[in-house]
Parts: sequence; structure tokens; C-alpha cells
Amino acid sequence: MLTRTPALPLADQLAARFAERIRTRLMAPGVRLPSVRECARQQDVSPSTVVAAYDKLLAQGLVEARPQRGFFVREAPARTGAAAAHPPAAAGPGPLPSGSQIHATALIRGMFQQGGRPSQPGSGMLPRDWMETAFLPAAVRRLAGSRALESSWLTYGEPQGDAGLRAALAQRLARIDVPAGPQQIVTTVGATQALDIVSRTLLQPGDPVMVEEPGWSVEFARLDALGMRVLPVPRLAAGPDLEVMQRYCEAHAPKLFVSVSVLHNPTGYCLSPGGAHRVLQLAQRFGFHIVEDDTYSHLAPEHATRLTALDGLSCTIYVSGFAKLLAPNWRVGYLAAPPALVEPLLDTKLLSTLTTPSLLEKALAIGIEQGQLRRHAERVRARLEQARVRSVRLAEGAGCRFVAEPAGLFGWVDTGVDTDLLAQRMLDDGWLLAPGALFNASRRPGTLMRINFAATQDAAFWKAFVRARDEMQKGRREGPSPDRCGPSFACMGDRISTDSTVPRPGRSPPPLTSRGAPAARAASISGQSFDSTGCLRRRAAQP
Repeated sequence: MLTRTPALPLADQLAARFAERIRTRLMAPGVRLPSVRECARQQDVSPSTVVAAYDKLLAQGLVEARPQRGFFVREAPARTGAAAAHPPAAAGPGPLPSGSQIHATALIRGMFQQGGRPSQPGSGMLPRDWMETAFLPAAVRRLAGSRALESSWLTYGEPQGDAGLRAALAQRLARIDVPAGPQQIVTTVGATQALDIVSRTLLQPGDPVMVEEPGWSVEFARLDALGMRVLPVPRLAAGPDLEVMQRYCEAHAPKLFVSVSVLHNPTGYCLSPGGAHRVLQLAQRFGFHIVEDDTYSHLAPEHATRLTALDGLSCTIYVSGFAKLLAPNWRVGYLAAPPALVEPLLDTKLLSTLTTPSLLEKALAIGIEQGQLRRHAERVRARLEQARVRSVRLAEGAGCRFVAEPAGLFGWVDTGVDTDLLAQRMLDDGWLLAPGALFNASRRPGTLMRINFAATQDAAFWKAFVRARDEMQKGRREGPSPDRCGPSFACMGDRISTDSTVPRPGRSPPPLTSRGAPAARAASISGQSFDSTGCLRRRAAQP
């Protein structure tokens, strides 16, 4: 809460608080500020104090007032250039307009501003103590004392990556039926760089790219920054919406499809064998590549269906890393590609980072070869399963409803209130949330939210959540009342979307259940067989 002191007026304190969040991008361009009435109630101040604070933000050029809608963080200037030359389709499912504001950095920056808390509900990582190991420091000490390593410091190392690590990775991929020899593997600075290398190698600005929605917010932002035309594909329980994919292929001829087949972020869905076969049939028919982001492979069972395993790295590229399991700061990732693409991908890597740190790669190879990484992953999976059970119980006790079967690291929940506004409110108490809008290509406001099972076992968080949500619902039931703030200051109504599905041409949006979730999505969860991590059990593929 604000502090009442003669030295600094309340309006100045409130304006400074919003200004800091805007400048650090914890509040991204396009985000709505609370209405004058709601903000006054949140901060326990008069409406005139809020009006004065918003007026200061207007004067600083940080926000803008939109008639009859309220106050919004000011948008950045529209992009120009090659990307702007490709407008979206006129009707039906089409690409995200180039230059649209997609802001994943708000959540990323929040990961580095933990507010004094050891873990945050909206974080994309495991808590620090979960990732601590003894074998990595021991491997580094062992390597640091070797003469062979001392001589390697005087060179750039192997462009494709440490040979020992690539051999260990090839063996690990063989255990999940992905056929890749060491010569097909290229190490990278994390999985994010691997995805970037693939995009820069296979695509040109303006090319259409299919991406699952909801999906990883960084991927939307990264492709948009490269000038690509984002084609959002609704992600369902069994896989991507194949009808939407086919219409995209017929209308836009996409060059690439980016997919998280196993423990999809944020839903936790796992691809079914039947869905995988149909995706590969579309790729062969329309000639696009598939990049499979298997970032959460260490948290998933080996039997989970993967496109790269079924395709044999023919039109698919496998991407993974280790940041979700251990040593995020090491930034060790890799890709496995068809033989014909290895050299072009390596050329792109050379143009960006030349090589990758051999000391870290060699240390990781030791951990893999000695089985220490595998044992560490088993311990983390067991701990996560227990945390997931507790977090689900707490979430449901707080009135949240899971719209996807709880699985892996993340839960996809319906809160019943606008999670953009909820995130702003709870940030005052030091809680960082991941509102559902961050996982949509067009950043539509909604009631969904991603939670980290490992970071939501604290009953104090759920008490704070219930308090904030109930206050929002109470304010909505009371209805808007005019604030005495002049014609350019208007209260905001709640315009909330609960479904991220792209409307299909000539068809009505999917029906909603009584709780506001799409009926088709809710029904898709029932009647399936899940293992202990929430992945669909593998069944015989249908021809």
C-alpha cells in the first residue's frame, strides 16, 4: 500500500509505481490500467488522487486515455519495412498482423525481479533448490584441472559443439526413438537460440509460420520481431487443430510449424499418436518443416509421442535444452536436424555466436555419461508429482477450474476474472502471475492463467489470490459508477474472453459450458487415459 507522508504526496507515489512497472515492462504496451474507481479502492485513496496520478502518467507520455474505455499503457510506434508489406487475410483464420504488439518480455523481466520471494506462481522455472546438484560443480572442477582443457581455452572450439556431448545426446535421443547421430546434432546457447537458428535458416521476413495457441509467449514475440507472419493454430488435448492447419496450408502456404508436442506450455497437453500422424501427413502434402520444441522432455515419460520419432528427422527438427532441469545460466541447448539441413543451420550459428562454451558442454557430457543427469531428473519428476497434487488441491479449493488435465510443470486454470487486471492487483503484494493473454498471439484479455505447480504450494499465495479475486468480483457486481474526473477519464468495463480458439470461417465459435470454458475443450479431457505426469498413454496409431 501507499505510505501517507508529507514528503511525497500519494498521487506522486502512485504515479511512480505505475511508471516503474511500465518502464521495466512489467506492464507492457496495450495493457489496461485499473479504472479510477477500482484503483482508488485497491490503494485506499480518493478518486481524485488516482486522477492526479494518471494525469502525471499522461504528461510523461507513458499512458493514453481512450474515450469510454479507460487508460492504457501507450503503444510503441508501429513497425515498418518488409513485415509491414504483408497484411492479414481479410476473413477467417489468418496471420497475426505484422507489427502487432506481442509482449513476452514483461513475464521474462519479472523472472529477474522476484520481489524477495524464492519462487513465483507465474515463473517458467523450477525453484532454485530443486535444480541444485553436486555433480555439475564436481565435473567443472575435474575439467578445470586438466591440461587438455587448458589448451582448448586458446581456440574457439568445435563449431558444431563438443563431440563428447553430441555423442551423449545422440544416445539419449535414441532412448526416446529419435534417430540422430552425433553428426546431426548442433549445440546452441539454450533451446531459445536453437529455435532462432532454425527460423533464421529456413525463413525470410514476411514468411507465414504456424504456431500453437495458446503457446509460449516468447516464440510469438521472437517470430514477430523477425518479421514473420504468425498463424495461430488452436492447441487441443490431442494436438493442434488439424482443420485450421489445413486451411492455413491452402490459403497461406506456411513454411514452418512450431510445436510443443510433449507437456505443452501452458496447457500440459501431450500429442496423441493419431494427431501426430495427421500433422506429418499435412507436412508431406504441403511441404513445410516442423520444429518440435521438447524443452520439457526431462519432466516427461519416454513413451510420450514425438513427431521427430515418428518422422525420423525427415521434415522435422528436434530442439531441446537443460534450463528447465538444471543450471539455467549455463544456457546449453541443442538441435537435431535432417542431414541436408545440418550445414545451413551450422552456418547460421557461426554468424551469431561462432561456437558454444566447451567447458560447460564437457561438464554436462560427464553428467549424462555417468547417469547423474538421469537420476536427478527422476528425483525432480517425483517431487513435481507431489507438488502437482498439492497445488491442484489448493487451486480448486480457491475456486479455480482446470481447463486442461494437470500435467508436467504448468497448470492452465480459469479464475473467473480478468487475469490481466488480477496480475496488476497481485503485483502490489509481490506476487508475479502469468495471465492467459501472454499466451495468445493477439494478447486478448481473458480469465485464464498459467500456474507453476512447483511454485504454488504456498497457502499464503492462494489466500492472497482469493482476496484479490473476490474484491474484483465484488466491484464488478456493484457495477461501474462515473468518476468525477473530466471527460477524458472514463471507467473501464470488463470485456473478457475465455477461449483462445481461432474462429473458423462460416462457423460459430464453440459453445461454452456453464463455467465459461469451451465445451469441446472440456469434453476432450474425459475418456482419455493419462499416466502419472498427465500425458496421454501411447496407443496404436491409426492409419
